[in-house]
Amino acid sequence: MTSSSTPSSEATLPRGFTAAGTAVGIKKNGARDLALIVSDRDCAAAALFTTNKVKAAPVLRGQAILSSRNAALRAVVINSGCANACTGAQGLADAEETARLAADAVRRLRGPADAISAAQVFTMSTGVIGAPLPMDKLRAGIALAAQQLSADGLDNAARAIMTTDTRPKIARIQRGAWSVTGIAKGAGMIHPNMATLLACVFTDAEIEQSLLKEFLQRAAGVSFNRIVIDGDTSTNDTLLALANGASDLRIETPGQRAAFEQALTDVCVSLAQQIVRDGEGVTKFITLRITGARDRRMADAVGRSIARSPLVKTAFYGEDANWGRVVAAAGYSGEEVDPNRMTLWFGPVKVFEAGAPTDYDEAEATAAMEPADIEVRLDLGSGDAEVTLWTCDLSHDYVTINGRYRT
Repeated sequence: MTSSSTPSSEATLPRGFTAAGTAVGIKKNGARDLALIVSDRDCAAAALFTTNKVKAAPVLRGQAILSSRNAALRAVVINSGCANACTGAQGLADAEETARLAADAVRRLRGPADAISAAQVFTMSTGVIGAPLPMDKLRAGIALAAQQLSADGLDNAARAIMTTDTRPKIARIQRGAWSVTGIAKGAGMIHPNMATLLACVFTDAEIEQSLLKEFLQRAAGVSFNRIVIDGDTSTNDTLLALANGASDLRIETPGQRAAFEQALTDVCVSLAQQIVRDGEGVTKFITLRITGARDRRMADAVGRSIARSPLVKTAFYGEDANWGRVVAAAGYSGEEVDPNRMTLWFGPVKVFEAGAPTDYDEAEATAAMEPADIEVRLDLGSGDAEVTLWTCDLSHDYVTINGRYRT
């Protein structure tokens, strides 16, 4: 399903949700580093996780919780500054305690009539791998975040989950009685294998868990699994969707299903593109279209090969119309491509066709590389399938940011 509407960046939660984002001292710079989002009723839940074999404790915990078809979540706690990955049994225990602390805090705030269990609290973490969660800070911080919960707290929550991000990422669509709102973080370690990020999508529509998961998988397939910054896949990738039904509108009819899936997809596409635009050291946002493939799998493999190539990415940073690097990356994608069938465009300029460079004007090709937003199209001449990916350049700042990440 393709995106047809433009989400807003309005930090408005769907009905029944409240949020908070506060600083608890995990980050050395004193910035917000703990987000708490709570629903006033049970939510249908679905999630997708990293494909990395090395999985963080909150990922393992989340997978276990959502293995139940009857999972009914009420809250999500997200900390930044510490990934709680490669932390062994203690990491799992800390993730569980984090959930219990959040459940206790909400109970104290709302009273025993609104009691929730630790199993209804989803946890996420992002930051440095190998460090244990500072539980002393979380114990005090979660209680503080619960006191700050409000319907207007989404912007603070979106800021609290940032690491090397320079700005919060929010997308919202209102559709009559119901809405879909999402937040995300991600600026590095981004590659389409349930791409390296944290994202939460909230809706007040009522929808069955199995249908929500089906729609989420398809939405991720054309959004978060279509972005590349550096080709790395994190230990913590998680995309979570919560639907609390507070709008009293149940997604049932074919028309309602189509409208909901489109809105969910549009929100995910917006968040995914925001991640690439805010990539570490990024100066160019590149829309990469692979057309003329035998099937989508072929188009996807060729596109990923090009999108993660350091030589391609540095050429875009230098505004060098070095088409040979693109063609070469297609050639080592593992697919049976034929350069004699290929045609390549940088913006409107056709630079390569039928195995040889075209008689293009070098100045025009260079000019096509200068905008902040660039479209590249490679037609493989082998069929009718196509895919679109979003990638970026690779600058000096990327090296600087990642060379000093822990310090």
